[in-house]
Amino acid sequence: MYCPFCRNPDSRVVDSRVSDDGSSIRRRRQCPQCERRFTTVETTSLTVVKRSGIGEPFSRSKVINGVRKACQGRPVTEDDLALLAQEVEESIRASGAAEIEAHEVGLVILGPLQKLDTIAYLRFASVYQAFETLDDFEHAIALLRHEAELDDAEPGHRVPANNTRQSD
Repeated sequence: MYCPFCRNPDSRVVDSRVSDDGSSIRRRRQCPQCERRFTTVETTSLTVVKRSGIGEPFSRSKVINGVRKACQGRPVTEDDLALLAQEVEESIRASGAAEIEAHEVGLVILGPLQKLDTIAYLRFASVYQAFETLDDFEHAIALLRHEAELDDAEPGHRVPANNTRQSD
């Protein structure tokens, strides 16, 4: 690491701290030549390979922007989107891969997005799973309904006895 002040190729680590989310390490360094201090941040690299074959660093903001379009008009906050992007990045990093196809990133988004908002999930899935007919939408909706029924039937979930309203 070159000193940003005198360009000396050597530096000494004075202090190291892990970031709050654990995704990076902040190091305070001191140059032995000019004795000035500077900070570096170390992160593992995660490359997204686009359809064209070009690789670029993973970006949470790109995940948020892509999902924001699907969430338009839905009760989803910016904090919700930030948490979703963090969950997606953690999931991808947990796979251990240094590179991932852009299309795979979209598929990884589907799980957390389904938990966040089913309508936004359907919008997003229609693009990433290449829905071509109404049957594709109907099949996805049927799967969502089936999963909801399974969730309701699990112990600890309250299933309403009936859905009829009593009139006064």
